[in-house]
Amino acid sequence: MKKVLLIILLVIVIGNFFLISFFMNYSTSGSVVFDFNEVETGFVSKVIDGDTVIINGESVRLLGMDTAERGEDCYKEAKVRLEELVLNKEVELSSDVNDKDQYKRLLRWILIDGENVNLVMVEEGLAIARFYEDKKYKNEILNAEKEARANRIGCKWQELD
Repeated sequence: MKKVLLIILLVIVIGNFFLISFFMNYSTSGSVVFDFNEVETGFVSKVIDGDTVIINGESVRLLGMDTAERGEDCYKEAKVRLEELVLNKEVELSSDVNDKDQYKRLLRWILIDGENVNLVMVEEGLAIARFYEDKKYKNEILNAEKEARANRIGCKWQELD
């Protein structure tokens, strides 16, 4: 009888631990909150545009930056460069504050051999800094945009007045 009670108590304690862990991973807005050190890997099979790719069959939006849309100046250059950086390659994905956007795309930082691809796109003047709740590389991205803009690097900043 004591063994049965001990097993029941153990199941209750473990169950409560998982429930508490589950609810602790949600912010007050209902968005999933991720550990900044969490890293996944995946294979990039397609580049949609300069800030969206397909990884392991899922649409992934690169965090901290924004590129031109189809038909706008700098669209083609950004897409081609992102293809050069990640297409048909194994990448590391690092999450930030929110897991997905309103279009159900995963929101991630993409790294190859420790190099932040999102940052490279901004450094090369192919993307602008764009932040909402994500913050992991915010200072680096903002500084990269400032530098690219000041030096008129890339198609985003070459023709400033």
